[in-house]
Amino acid sequence: MEHYGDGPSTGLDQTAAGKILTGFQPHDVAMSPNDRDVLRALAERVADIAAGSRMRAVRELWTRLNALQETRPVVFCDPENGWNEIITESQMACQGKLARRWEMDLRKEIFWGEEMGDDKPVEPFFDVPYTVSPDDWGLAAVYHKTQSAGSYVWEAPIRDYATDLPRLHSPQFEIDWETTRGCLELARDVFDGILTVRLKGCWWWSLGLTWPAATFRGLENIFCDFHDHPDELKELLARISRGYLDKLDYLESNNLLSLNNDGTYVGSGGFGFSEELPRPDFDGHVTCADLWGFTESQETVNVSPAMYEEFIFPHEKPIMDRFGLTCYGCCEPLHSRWHVVQRHHSLRRVSCSPWADLEKMAEFLEDKYVLSLKPNPAALATPKIDEAKIRSDLRRALDITKGCVVEIIMKDNHTIGHRPENVVQWCRIAKEEAMR
Repeated sequence: MEHYGDGPSTGLDQTAAGKILTGFQPHDVAMSPNDRDVLRALAERVADIAAGSRMRAVRELWTRLNALQETRPVVFCDPENGWNEIITESQMACQGKLARRWEMDLRKEIFWGEEMGDDKPVEPFFDVPYTVSPDDWGLAAVYHKTQSAGSYVWEAPIRDYATDLPRLHSPQFEIDWETTRGCLELARDVFDGILTVRLKGCWWWSLGLTWPAATFRGLENIFCDFHDHPDELKELLARISRGYLDKLDYLESNNLLSLNNDGTYVGSGGFGFSEELPRPDFDGHVTCADLWGFTESQETVNVSPAMYEEFIFPHEKPIMDRFGLTCYGCCEPLHSRWHVVQRHHSLRRVSCSPWADLEKMAEFLEDKYVLSLKPNPAALATPKIDEAKIRSDLRRALDITKGCVVEIIMKDNHTIGHRPENVVQWCRIAKEEAMR
């Protein structure tokens, strides 16, 4: 743990979907000799970790979990914004914009493999994403950021359904092939003989409808629309759903999808290792049927189950129907709407957030789904964590879910109290309780 956490933040974005990049330009595709040497040395450490027997066991563990076989609970911790309190400027050695992004990615894998102590699979690959423009839906919110990290307000573009909704169309985007191919060729040169470089498109984190709906219309307006403008709200959700389906059609027909039945992060927690994907007649052309899919509806947490069933579910289901295996839910508690959610196609992984009724969810899911247990991230946000409370909470949760297929996912951390030790201690406790 020496040197971790010292120094100022790098300011780099830290998200679970960090491989979706839209900010690079052709002039960023450059590498100094010093940056190249730094990255190669880090890549060698990643390759050594990935080749170890522990990682082979971890991959098998996730495969068994996703197949609903009996196994101990699997533990994964992604500090998210807390990474900026673990890997700081004191460790960063690269100077170039692209090199610093790659350096951060590699250093995170090394921390996971050498320090974290969870079941994160470290892979012998270096994935290069497509560089793409943001989706253009025909309407765009105007954002006003505050001085606080990550917070903002926005002006929703749909003020009047009659005049504004007709302008909403299926998302359009452009791939910056010059930057994409340049990054791919550069990565192959930098990591030659160390890591296998792959062009791997991760085109979405979630295909949920209600976040874009809230962006276009405004969250408070949507809550009123359930009563005041029900038909218009349904049309808004239908247009977003059709837009996603059109985008999936485009990605499939242009061979832009990549398999995620490996160490790819899927849903709102967990990894995709599975022998059930791709489909048995897979011919090398990736379609949605070969992939894990994911939707959620966190923004409707205070919407009744009946309204969720009437307004949201009918437009989510056609999206989920496209995929071979599916995940559902993130921070929203699902116990009150499970009778609807369970009707989703090939549902395998289900989020149980800190606000879910865990007793009910354990009864509902049994050993028929992966129960994605999400402890409250606030436990790690203080300079000194309460280890006894963390242990007792995890022990109670695991006692309740005994007989279920469980993964324990620590995520959504905005801060870890500026103490990298917090995540390591949490992982140690979680692994001990999982083993117990």
